[in-house]
Amino acid sequence: MSEKRMLIVGAELVERIDDNRGDMGRSEFMSFLIESQFKEESKKQDGVTREEFHQFQEGTKELLRNFLEFFISYGLELGKQPGDNEFEQLTRKLQSLGGSAKVKSS
Repeated sequence: MSEKRMLIVGAELVERIDDNRGDMGRSEFMSFLIESQFKEESKKQDGVTREEFHQFQEGTKELLRNFLEFFISYGLELGKQPGDNEFEQLTRKLQSLGGSAKVKSS
């Protein structure tokens, strides 16, 4: 028979354990939680986290915004004036990317 020890935990934690353990005993449930935690840590993460994906998405939007700003200002520097409709479409695209569009006006 295995040696037993006593672990003193708060009443709120005991309630959470009892609410979630189903048919398992407290000791069995705690053992299950600990084992599943160690299994998760040992698994390697092959994908990206939600936060990493969000950072990538924001970086891509920033790159696209800079790209559009460059070509708008490049076109204005060459003296080629875009049509009002074309200019408005580009301005809306810049604004839809979530940042404040810094478009030069002539």
